[in-house]
Amino acid sequence: MMTESNSRSSESVPKKNATIADYLAIARFDHSTKHIFIIPGIVFAYILRGIHTESVATQIVLGLITAICIASANYVINEWLDRDFDKYHPTKSQRSAVLRDLRGEIVVLEWLIFLVIGLGCAYLSSKNMFLIAAIFALQGVVYNVPPLRMKDKTYLDVISESINNPLRLMIGWAMIDATTLPPASILLSYYLGGAFLMSAKRLSEYREIMALHGKQLLSQYRASFAGYSDISLTVSCFLYAMLSSFFLAIFLIKYRIEYILLMPLISIFFSQYLALAMHPESSAQKPEKLFRERGLMIMLLILIASFIVTTLVDIPILKTLTEQQYIVFE
Repeated sequence: MMTESNSRSSESVPKKNATIADYLAIARFDHSTKHIFIIPGIVFAYILRGIHTESVATQIVLGLITAICIASANYVINEWLDRDFDKYHPTKSQRSAVLRDLRGEIVVLEWLIFLVIGLGCAYLSSKNMFLIAAIFALQGVVYNVPPLRMKDKTYLDVISESINNPLRLMIGWAMIDATTLPPASILLSYYLGGAFLMSAKRLSEYREIMALHGKQLLSQYRASFAGYSDISLTVSCFLYAMLSSFFLAIFLIKYRIEYILLMPLISIFFSQYLALAMHPESSAQKPEKLFRERGLMIMLLILIASFIVTTLVDIPILKTLTEQQYIVFE
Protein backbone atom coordinates (compact mmCIF):
# COMPACT_ATOMS: atom_id res chain seq x y z
CA MET A 1 0.00 0.00 0.00
CA MET A 2 1.31 3.41 -0.94
CA THR A 3 1.24 6.10 1.74
CA GLU A 4 2.32 9.73 1.91
CA SER A 5 5.42 8.72 3.85
CA ASN A 6 6.32 6.27 1.07
CA SER A 7 5.99 9.13 -1.41
CA ARG A 8 8.30 11.34 0.65
CA SER A 9 10.90 8.60 0.96
CA SER A 10 10.82 8.00 -2.80
CA GLU A 11 11.61 11.67 -3.36
CA SER A 12 14.89 11.26 -1.49
CA VAL A 13 16.06 8.60 -3.97
CA PRO A 14 18.03 10.22 -6.83
CA LYS A 15 16.24 9.87 -10.14
CA LYS A 16 17.96 8.14 -13.03
CA ASN A 17 18.61 10.13 -16.18
CA ALA A 18 15.86 9.70 -18.75
CA THR A 19 16.47 7.70 -21.91
CA ILE A 20 14.89 8.17 -25.35
CA ALA A 21 12.42 5.43 -24.41
CA ASP A 22 11.34 7.48 -21.38
CA TYR A 23 10.68 10.55 -23.51
CA LEU A 24 8.70 8.45 -26.00
CA ALA A 25 6.75 6.85 -23.14
CA ILE A 26 5.25 10.19 -22.07
CA ALA A 27 3.74 10.52 -25.57
CA ARG A 28 1.54 7.50 -24.68
CA PHE A 29 1.34 5.86 -28.09
CA ASP A 30 -0.38 2.96 -26.33
CA HIS A 31 -3.37 5.27 -25.85
CA SER A 32 -3.94 5.41 -29.62
CA THR A 33 -6.83 2.97 -29.17
CA LYS A 34 -8.87 6.00 -28.04
CA HIS A 35 -8.88 7.17 -31.64
CA ILE A 36 -11.50 4.52 -32.33
CA PHE A 37 -13.91 7.40 -31.66
CA ILE A 38 -12.87 8.74 -35.07
CA ILE A 39 -14.52 5.83 -36.88
CA PRO A 40 -18.18 6.87 -36.28
CA GLY A 41 -17.31 10.27 -37.76
CA ILE A 42 -16.11 8.56 -40.94
CA VAL A 43 -19.17 6.31 -41.06
CA PHE A 44 -21.75 9.04 -40.42
CA ALA A 45 -20.13 11.40 -42.94
CA TYR A 46 -20.22 8.69 -45.61
CA ILE A 47 -23.84 7.69 -44.88
CA LEU A 48 -25.24 11.21 -44.56
CA ARG A 49 -23.07 13.23 -46.94
CA GLY A 50 -21.21 10.88 -49.23
CA ILE A 51 -17.57 11.38 -50.23
CA HIS A 52 -16.59 15.04 -50.67
CA THR A 53 -12.85 14.65 -51.12
CA GLU A 54 -10.54 13.74 -53.99
CA SER A 55 -8.46 11.12 -52.18
CA VAL A 56 -10.11 9.39 -49.24
CA ALA A 57 -7.03 7.28 -48.46
CA THR A 58 -4.79 10.34 -48.26
CA GLN A 59 -7.29 12.22 -46.10
CA ILE A 60 -7.63 9.29 -43.69
CA VAL A 61 -3.86 8.96 -43.34
CA LEU A 62 -3.43 12.71 -42.77
CA GLY A 63 -6.33 12.70 -40.30
CA LEU A 64 -4.94 9.79 -38.30
CA ILE A 65 -1.46 11.34 -38.12
CA THR A 66 -3.09 14.59 -37.02
CA ALA A 67 -5.08 12.91 -34.24
CA ILE A 68 -2.19 10.79 -32.97
CA CYS A 69 0.35 13.64 -32.97
CA ILE A 70 -1.90 16.25 -31.35
CA ALA A 71 -3.01 13.74 -28.71
CA SER A 72 0.63 12.81 -28.03
CA ALA A 73 1.56 16.49 -27.75
CA ASN A 74 -1.18 16.87 -25.13
CA TYR A 75 0.01 13.76 -23.29
CA VAL A 76 3.59 15.06 -23.20
CA ILE A 77 2.67 18.24 -21.33
CA ASN A 78 0.15 16.28 -19.26
CA GLU A 79 2.75 13.89 -17.85
CA TRP A 80 5.38 16.60 -17.43
CA LEU A 81 3.11 18.97 -15.51
CA ASP A 82 1.53 16.13 -13.50
CA ARG A 83 4.78 14.57 -12.33
CA ASP A 84 4.56 16.14 -8.84
CA PHE A 85 0.97 14.92 -8.45
CA ASP A 86 1.10 11.49 -10.11
CA LYS A 87 3.57 10.32 -7.42
CA TYR A 88 0.57 10.11 -5.07
CA HIS A 89 -1.33 7.75 -7.39
CA PRO A 90 -0.97 3.97 -6.85
CA THR A 91 -0.12 3.19 -10.48
CA LYS A 92 0.67 6.55 -12.13
CA SER A 93 3.54 6.88 -9.67
CA GLN A 94 5.36 4.44 -11.98
CA ARG A 95 5.28 6.78 -14.97
CA SER A 96 8.52 7.92 -16.57
CA ALA A 97 7.99 11.56 -15.64
CA VAL A 98 7.79 10.56 -11.98
CA LEU A 99 10.65 8.05 -11.88
CA ARG A 100 13.10 9.61 -14.34
CA ASP A 101 14.93 12.92 -14.49
CA LEU A 102 13.36 14.43 -17.60
CA ARG A 103 14.81 17.68 -18.92
CA GLY A 104 12.22 20.42 -19.36
CA GLU A 105 13.71 21.81 -22.56
CA ILE A 106 13.61 18.38 -24.21
CA VAL A 107 10.00 17.87 -23.10
CA VAL A 108 9.03 21.24 -24.62
CA LEU A 109 10.87 20.34 -27.84
CA GLU A 110 9.06 16.99 -27.98
CA TRP A 111 5.71 18.76 -27.47
CA LEU A 112 6.53 21.22 -30.27
CA ILE A 113 7.59 18.45 -32.68
CA PHE A 114 4.32 16.54 -32.22
CA LEU A 115 2.36 19.80 -32.44
CA VAL A 116 4.02 20.92 -35.69
CA ILE A 117 3.61 17.50 -37.33
CA GLY A 118 -0.04 17.29 -36.25
CA LEU A 119 -0.96 20.80 -37.33
CA GLY A 120 1.08 20.43 -40.53
CA CYS A 121 -0.81 17.29 -41.58
CA ALA A 122 -4.10 18.96 -40.66
CA TYR A 123 -3.20 21.97 -42.83
CA LEU A 124 -2.38 19.68 -45.76
CA SER A 125 -5.75 17.96 -45.28
CA SER A 126 -8.21 20.88 -45.17
CA LYS A 127 -9.11 24.13 -43.42
CA ASN A 128 -11.69 22.30 -41.33
CA MET A 129 -9.16 19.71 -40.20
CA PHE A 130 -6.66 22.43 -39.28
CA LEU A 131 -9.23 24.30 -37.20
CA ILE A 132 -10.27 21.10 -35.40
CA ALA A 133 -6.62 20.18 -34.75
CA ALA A 134 -5.88 23.67 -33.40
CA ILE A 135 -8.80 23.41 -30.94
CA PHE A 136 -7.62 19.91 -29.97
CA ALA A 137 -4.15 21.27 -29.19
CA LEU A 138 -5.54 24.30 -27.34
CA GLN A 139 -7.65 22.03 -25.16
CA GLY A 140 -4.47 20.29 -24.02
CA VAL A 141 -3.09 23.62 -22.86
CA VAL A 142 -6.30 24.72 -21.14
CA TYR A 143 -6.63 21.36 -19.40
CA ASN A 144 -3.04 20.99 -18.21
CA VAL A 145 -1.21 24.32 -18.02
CA PRO A 146 -1.52 26.77 -15.08
CA PRO A 147 -3.13 29.13 -14.33
CA LEU A 148 -6.17 27.69 -16.12
CA ARG A 149 -5.38 23.98 -15.56
CA MET A 150 -9.00 22.85 -15.71
CA LYS A 151 -8.10 19.34 -14.55
CA ASP A 152 -7.77 20.65 -10.99
CA LYS A 153 -11.27 22.17 -10.92
CA THR A 154 -14.22 20.02 -9.81
CA TYR A 155 -16.68 19.32 -12.66
CA LEU A 156 -14.80 21.68 -14.99
CA ASP A 157 -12.18 18.93 -15.35
CA VAL A 158 -14.76 16.64 -16.97
CA ILE A 159 -16.42 19.45 -18.95
CA SER A 160 -13.04 20.47 -20.37
CA GLU A 161 -11.57 17.06 -21.13
CA SER A 162 -14.72 15.71 -22.76
CA ILE A 163 -14.37 18.11 -25.70
CA ASN A 164 -11.82 15.64 -27.09
CA ASN A 165 -14.64 13.23 -27.95
CA PRO A 166 -16.55 15.41 -30.46
CA LEU A 167 -13.22 16.68 -31.81
CA ARG A 168 -12.31 13.11 -32.74
CA LEU A 169 -15.73 12.69 -34.34
CA MET A 170 -15.12 15.86 -36.38
CA ILE A 171 -11.68 14.61 -37.45
CA GLY A 172 -13.31 11.46 -38.83
CA TRP A 173 -16.05 13.51 -40.52
CA ALA A 174 -13.50 15.89 -42.11
CA MET A 175 -11.66 12.92 -43.64
CA ILE A 176 -14.76 12.24 -45.77
CA ASP A 177 -16.36 15.68 -46.01
CA ALA A 178 -14.30 18.76 -45.23
CA THR A 179 -17.04 21.12 -46.45
CA THR A 180 -19.40 20.68 -43.48
CA LEU A 181 -19.47 19.77 -39.80
CA PRO A 182 -21.51 16.96 -38.18
CA PRO A 183 -25.04 17.79 -36.92
CA ALA A 184 -25.15 19.54 -33.54
CA SER A 185 -27.25 16.72 -32.05
CA ILE A 186 -24.57 14.06 -32.62
CA LEU A 187 -21.80 16.43 -31.49
CA LEU A 188 -23.64 17.10 -28.22
CA SER A 189 -24.35 13.40 -27.75
CA TYR A 190 -20.68 12.58 -28.34
CA TYR A 191 -19.58 15.34 -25.98
CA LEU A 192 -21.89 14.24 -23.17
CA GLY A 193 -21.01 10.60 -23.81
CA GLY A 194 -17.38 11.58 -23.30
CA ALA A 195 -18.37 13.35 -20.06
CA PHE A 196 -20.00 10.11 -18.93
CA LEU A 197 -16.80 8.15 -19.66
CA MET A 198 -14.62 10.71 -17.85
CA SER A 199 -16.93 10.82 -14.83
CA ALA A 200 -16.97 7.01 -14.69
CA LYS A 201 -13.17 7.05 -14.75
CA ARG A 202 -13.08 9.49 -11.84
CA LEU A 203 -15.69 7.48 -9.95
CA SER A 204 -13.55 4.37 -10.29
CA GLU A 205 -10.43 6.22 -9.14
CA TYR A 206 -12.28 7.85 -6.28
CA ARG A 207 -13.72 4.59 -4.94
CA GLU A 208 -10.44 2.67 -5.20
CA ILE A 209 -8.04 5.30 -3.83
CA MET A 210 -10.45 6.35 -1.08
CA ALA A 211 -10.79 2.76 0.08
CA LEU A 212 -7.04 2.12 0.15
CA HIS A 213 -5.45 5.47 0.98
CA GLY A 214 -8.09 7.99 2.10
CA LYS A 215 -9.19 11.35 0.74
CA GLN A 216 -6.07 13.29 1.73
CA LEU A 217 -3.87 11.33 -0.65
CA LEU A 218 -6.61 11.43 -3.29
CA SER A 219 -6.69 15.26 -3.14
CA GLN A 220 -2.90 15.42 -3.32
CA TYR A 221 -3.05 13.39 -6.51
CA ARG A 222 -5.74 15.59 -8.08
CA ALA A 223 -7.15 18.74 -6.48
CA SER A 224 -10.50 18.33 -8.24
CA PHE A 225 -11.29 15.26 -6.10
CA ALA A 226 -11.59 17.50 -3.02
CA GLY A 227 -14.99 18.62 -4.34
CA TYR A 228 -16.23 15.19 -5.39
CA SER A 229 -17.96 12.45 -3.47
CA ASP A 230 -19.02 8.92 -4.34
CA ILE A 231 -22.61 10.13 -4.67
CA SER A 232 -21.88 13.25 -6.75
CA LEU A 233 -19.77 11.28 -9.23
CA THR A 234 -22.40 8.55 -9.57
CA VAL A 235 -25.15 11.13 -10.10
CA SER A 236 -23.05 13.02 -12.67
CA CYS A 237 -22.50 9.75 -14.59
CA PHE A 238 -26.26 9.21 -14.63
CA LEU A 239 -26.92 12.79 -15.76
CA TYR A 240 -24.37 12.73 -18.58
CA ALA A 241 -25.64 9.35 -19.81
CA MET A 242 -29.24 10.61 -19.91
CA LEU A 243 -28.33 13.83 -21.73
CA SER A 244 -26.13 11.97 -24.20
CA SER A 245 -28.99 9.54 -24.93
CA PHE A 246 -31.42 12.45 -25.34
CA PHE A 247 -29.36 14.17 -28.05
CA LEU A 248 -28.52 10.84 -29.66
CA ALA A 249 -32.24 10.03 -29.93
CA ILE A 250 -32.81 13.39 -31.64
CA PHE A 251 -30.06 12.60 -34.14
CA LEU A 252 -31.32 9.08 -34.81
CA ILE A 253 -34.94 10.11 -35.33
CA LYS A 254 -34.02 13.06 -37.52
CA TYR A 255 -31.54 11.36 -39.84
CA ARG A 256 -32.65 7.71 -39.94
CA ILE A 257 -35.61 6.53 -37.89
CA GLU A 258 -34.46 2.88 -38.02
CA TYR A 259 -31.54 3.80 -35.75
CA ILE A 260 -33.97 4.41 -32.88
CA LEU A 261 -34.00 0.63 -32.40
CA LEU A 262 -30.42 0.95 -31.15
CA MET A 263 -31.41 3.00 -28.10
CA PRO A 264 -32.17 0.04 -25.77
CA LEU A 265 -28.77 -1.48 -26.63
CA ILE A 266 -27.03 1.85 -26.05
CA SER A 267 -28.76 2.17 -22.66
CA ILE A 268 -27.53 -1.31 -21.72
CA PHE A 269 -24.02 -0.33 -22.85
CA PHE A 270 -24.05 2.78 -20.61
CA SER A 271 -25.29 0.69 -17.66
CA GLN A 272 -22.68 -2.00 -18.27
CA TYR A 273 -19.91 0.58 -18.34
CA LEU A 274 -21.09 2.25 -15.12
CA ALA A 275 -21.17 -1.14 -13.39
CA LEU A 276 -17.64 -1.80 -14.67
CA ALA A 277 -16.44 1.51 -13.18
CA MET A 278 -17.58 0.40 -9.74
CA HIS A 279 -15.42 -2.73 -9.71
CA PRO A 280 -12.03 -2.67 -7.93
CA GLU A 281 -9.08 -2.01 -10.27
CA SER A 282 -11.56 -1.25 -13.04
CA SER A 283 -10.49 -0.84 -16.66
CA ALA A 284 -12.57 2.35 -16.63
CA GLN A 285 -9.50 3.99 -15.09
CA LYS A 286 -7.54 3.07 -18.21
CA PRO A 287 -9.89 3.40 -21.22
CA GLU A 288 -7.09 2.34 -23.56
CA LYS A 289 -7.32 -1.13 -21.95
CA LEU A 290 -11.09 -1.54 -22.35
CA PHE A 291 -10.64 -3.95 -25.26
CA ARG A 292 -9.72 -6.54 -22.63
CA GLU A 293 -13.23 -6.38 -21.13
CA ARG A 294 -14.90 -9.34 -22.84
CA GLY A 295 -18.49 -8.52 -21.84
CA LEU A 296 -18.18 -4.88 -22.93
CA MET A 297 -16.62 -5.86 -26.26
CA ILE A 298 -19.39 -8.40 -26.94
CA MET A 299 -21.97 -5.66 -26.30
CA LEU A 300 -20.06 -3.34 -28.63
CA LEU A 301 -20.05 -5.96 -31.39
CA ILE A 302 -23.82 -6.43 -30.95
CA LEU A 303 -24.24 -2.66 -31.29
CA ILE A 304 -22.11 -2.56 -34.45
CA ALA A 305 -24.03 -5.48 -35.99
CA SER A 306 -27.35 -3.82 -35.14
CA PHE A 307 -26.14 -0.55 -36.64
CA ILE A 308 -25.27 -2.30 -39.90
CA VAL A 309 -28.68 -4.01 -40.04
CA THR A 310 -30.61 -0.78 -39.32
CA THR A 311 -28.51 1.01 -41.96
CA LEU A 312 -29.34 -1.51 -44.66
CA VAL A 313 -32.95 -2.37 -43.76
CA ASP A 314 -35.80 0.13 -44.09
CA ILE A 315 -38.67 -0.23 -41.60
CA PRO A 316 -41.44 2.12 -42.85
CA ILE A 317 -43.75 1.45 -39.88
CA LEU A 318 -41.26 3.27 -37.61
CA LYS A 319 -42.10 6.54 -39.36
CA THR A 320 -45.36 6.59 -37.39
CA LEU A 321 -43.25 7.41 -34.33
CA THR A 322 -42.68 10.90 -35.78
CA GLU A 323 -46.42 11.53 -36.16
CA GLN A 324 -48.99 12.48 -33.55
CA GLN A 325 -51.01 9.42 -32.59
CA TYR A 326 -53.91 9.23 -30.13
CA ILE A 327 -56.06 6.42 -28.79
CA VAL A 328 -59.62 7.62 -29.34
CA PHE A 329 -62.57 6.30 -27.27
CA GLU A 330 -65.96 6.73 -28.89
